[in-house]
Amino acid sequence: MHKNGKWAKSIISLQEPDGKWGWFHSLSQFYDAPITTEQALRRLERLGYTIEDECIQKAVMYMDDCLTGKNTIPDRREKLHDWDIFTSLMLATWIRRFTLDNSNANRVAEQWTGIITNAFAGGVYSHSDYVVAYHETFGMKPNGGRLVDFVNFYPISILIDCLDSSTETALVNYVLSKEDGIYYVYDKALSALPCSFESREASRYLGAIELLSKYDSAKDKLCFVVDWLIVNKNINGKWDMGKTVNDKIYFPLSDDWRKKEIREADCTERVEALLKELLNKNYN
Repeated sequence: MHKNGKWAKSIISLQEPDGKWGWFHSLSQFYDAPITTEQALRRLERLGYTIEDECIQKAVMYMDDCLTGKNTIPDRREKLHDWDIFTSLMLATWIRRFTLDNSNANRVAEQWTGIITNAFAGGVYSHSDYVVAYHETFGMKPNGGRLVDFVNFYPISILIDCLDSSTETALVNYVLSKEDGIYYVYDKALSALPCSFESREASRYLGAIELLSKYDSAKDKLCFVVDWLIVNKNINGKWDMGKTVNDKIYFPLSDDWRKKEIREADCTERVEALLKELLNKNYN
């Protein structure tokens, strides 16, 4: 219902002929760049765009070309970790968020599935097993390069529906207990609720829960989030996260937030979608 709004039209108008929006990774953005490819995809996904839409098809073709070496993303190479491994992970993750019918992205998902399965083979996380599996998969020397921390948006997203039940359960437990949350999404423990529902912090927290809720084994562990959401429903039977959540990432969905009821409708739409995911049924 938001696909024909001004936010989507503005983003699509900035798409380049080859399918990208300038730099790819959000943290690589220069001050004068209006939007990155990643930011565009994140917003369009929020606004209801799918692989059936031309702009997404163009973006996926571009990312596939970059993943196979036919093209390259224009970002500056980061030195904190192996840039090539990280780049393939980013590209494959965003491809798979729109389609699971891409063999190149699926191969990257299979690599990370093997790594994480080995890391949690004993029922709990083993860093030494993670290191061994990581280096065996990517052919690196044990002391070469910095490993990508798997508790960030990309591995947690790309591994959805890839893990066996025992590995998935162990991973979810580990993520929920991690004090600094999911990198690139929310930087605090997911087991602790935000102090205020009407805040950007709460919006980012929901972003992390939305990601984790895609894991079947997480649903029962997130009952406390369901309770928190229900408690924060207002007297109108709706949810309102306040003006500050207008971050051009998660919100707004509608064109204009000058009317409180429009903001409320956007917030309610998001919360009800999450409740439906967590409860595995239509929420009334």
